[in-house]
Amino acid sequence: MILDKNSAKKTAELLLQINAIKLSPESPFTWASGWKSPIYCDNRIILSYPQIRNFVREEMAKQVEGIYGKPDAIAGVATGAIGIGILVAESLGLPFVYVRPQPKSHGRQNQIEGHLEPGQSVVVIEDLISTGKSSLNAVNALKSAKLEVKGMVAIFTYGFETATENFKNEHVQLHTLSDYGHLIEQAAQTQYIRESQLKTLMEWRTAPDQWQP
Repeated sequence: MILDKNSAKKTAELLLQINAIKLSPESPFTWASGWKSPIYCDNRIILSYPQIRNFVREEMAKQVEGIYGKPDAIAGVATGAIGIGILVAESLGLPFVYVRPQPKSHGRQNQIEGHLEPGQSVVVIEDLISTGKSSLNAVNALKSAKLEVKGMVAIFTYGFETATENFKNEHVQLHTLSDYGHLIEQAAQTQYIRESQLKTLMEWRTAPDQWQP
C-alpha cells in the first residue's frame, strides 16, 4: 500500500536517477526464479548515494512510526535490507536485528542475528517485494522466535497479485515507498523509456511468469 503519492513519485525518480532500477525491454534480465523480465531492481545502490539514502531512511522511518507507532526494534531482511534497515533503526533510535534466509549451518546456527527478547515488537524493513516469499520467510522466523511482527515497510514493490495474496494469507501488513505504477509513470514522463517500451513493460506486468520477449 502506498500512503504518500508525492513520496512514491520522488522515490521512483531517485531510483531511476541512480540506475537502481534498470529498464531493458529489448534485452530482458533473467531472475533467480527463471522469469524473464524487462526490469531489474537493485536498491542496495541507494547506500552509495548519501543524499538519496538519507531521503529513503527518513521516509521509511516516518512511515514506520506513523503507521505502527514506535516498535521495540527494527528487523532487516538479509541481505538487501540490512543496510537500509540499520539506517532506519538509527533514525528511530531503536535496536536492530537482521534475518537470514535460513539458519547458519555452523556456530550457534542463528537465523536471527542480534538480540531481542520474546514478546518484543518489531517492524520489518525490506528493500524489494516481488512474490513476497523471502520477505514472509523472515516474518515467520521472527514469529517463531516469539516476537510480535507489527508489519513491513519496503522501498519498492512490483505489485504482483501473488504477493498481495501471500501477504494477505499470512496476515502481514505491507507498505512501500513506491511501486511499479509510479515507476513506469515517472519513466514515461521523463522520457526514460519510449512509448513502444512502455507497452512491453505493461504487458510483462500483467503476466510476468508467462512473459517472453
